[in-house]
Amino acid sequence: MNTPPRVGDFLGHPKGLFLLFGTELWERFSYYAMRAILVLYLVDQVQAEGGHGLGWTNAEALRLYAWFTGLVYITPLIGGWLADNYLGQRKAILLGGALMAAGQFLLGTPHAWVPGMEITVFYLGIATLVAGNGLFKPNISTMVGDLYAQGDHRRDGAFTIFYMGINVGAALSGIVVGIVVAMWDGNWQAGFVCAGIGMLLSLVIQAVWARKLLGDIGIEPAAQRDRRENARALGERVALTPVERDRLKVILVLGLFTIVFWAGFEQAGGLMNIYTHEFTDRVLLGFEIPTTWFQSLNPVFIVVFAPVIAAIWVKLGSREPTSPVKFAMGLALLGVGFLFMVGAVLEQGGDASVKTSMMWLVGAYFFHTMGELCLSPIGLSMVTKLAPLRLASLMMGAWFGFIALANYAAGFIGSLIGHGDTQSQVENAMSIFGGLAAAAIIAGVVLWFLADKLVDWMHGAESKVNVDQLEDEVAVTAAHEALPESRTP
Repeated sequence: MNTPPRVGDFLGHPKGLFLLFGTELWERFSYYAMRAILVLYLVDQVQAEGGHGLGWTNAEALRLYAWFTGLVYITPLIGGWLADNYLGQRKAILLGGALMAAGQFLLGTPHAWVPGMEITVFYLGIATLVAGNGLFKPNISTMVGDLYAQGDHRRDGAFTIFYMGINVGAALSGIVVGIVVAMWDGNWQAGFVCAGIGMLLSLVIQAVWARKLLGDIGIEPAAQRDRRENARALGERVALTPVERDRLKVILVLGLFTIVFWAGFEQAGGLMNIYTHEFTDRVLLGFEIPTTWFQSLNPVFIVVFAPVIAAIWVKLGSREPTSPVKFAMGLALLGVGFLFMVGAVLEQGGDASVKTSMMWLVGAYFFHTMGELCLSPIGLSMVTKLAPLRLASLMMGAWFGFIALANYAAGFIGSLIGHGDTQSQVENAMSIFGGLAAAAIIAGVVLWFLADKLVDWMHGAESKVNVDQLEDEVAVTAAHEALPESRTP
């Protein structure tokens, strides 16, 4: 089995957790720095007209954003499978990180260096980013789970700490990339170079300290390790047990509701980003706040409130909501956030020339963040608890696959704002924000009523493991595998 080296704990957790924290922090800095400016770069004027972008329409940019973010979250299915069966998680992370750094620098290639090939280089950079992300994303999250034995009560807390690393990186990204772009006279490509440097830092952290702090975790492909530990012949595959099937059903059902959540939440980098840029009064005390800085509101709120939410769960003790109930709460809070965006559009009174108060955006991002804290870190931890070992990275990739569908839906929904006059765009924004609010709240209510059944299907995975439960599950598994039909070629 995977065993981390005996280098001691820090804050009650293996030191390897904080290595993964740092690796993910700078990778997320890189990704969110790029995400904060991608759509703005696409819709900015072309250089000949005094801008530094590609001159696309809002609708065209949001459709590209939909495809890109969708692929970013679907390719972990392939990356997870490759890591489970051939590469191992550590090699997959290093290879994926190198590809992502290359992709960021391709996006940052000045137009003057590739005259007439700007679009080709742009798409090459996007493709390289997507491929690298597919190798990196599912495996870094799975390794967090591998630091803890089955039933270790520290696992949920570990994912909360890991999630804070994600959001420290995301919080820094919007602010830093905004400053960098402003220093280079609005040149968005300087921001992509900044993102590439962040990715290189992530690679260096992983390459230098992984062997010391992670031991053999992530070196051997999980499927090979599973076969070896269970003395199974190579090429032989064991069918899922009844308990495993029920637990995978939970991942599937909550994955469907996850699509609803992220299809709304990911408006942050698309439609809400454009709405902030074009229709929001961003002047405070005579200073115009860069649009990208609003992208840092969500991660800043997470860093501030994640410990508060974690403390609330601990304080509730035996009354702490189950994972499905937390998911339902997250959806409802997302809906409340979009009601704030409806309020922003109402303030315009149908007049596109009216700039709305930035407080509507602050309120929306706050409630979206509270919803995210109820759903996202819980989802990552849940997959590591419910997925069979031999399918760990693959199921983490499948979980990100649900988010891929959500991101594509988010971009498509955002593109419904159209590319006509600003007046019609404001009217369309009202329909989009109102529809997202209603969909999120309704989905939350439906999931609330399904919660008890989903907890039954978890077969005690959320409770502290006890001897009787382990013996029961071992007995069920042994009986199932003893049946002739339980093995398939």
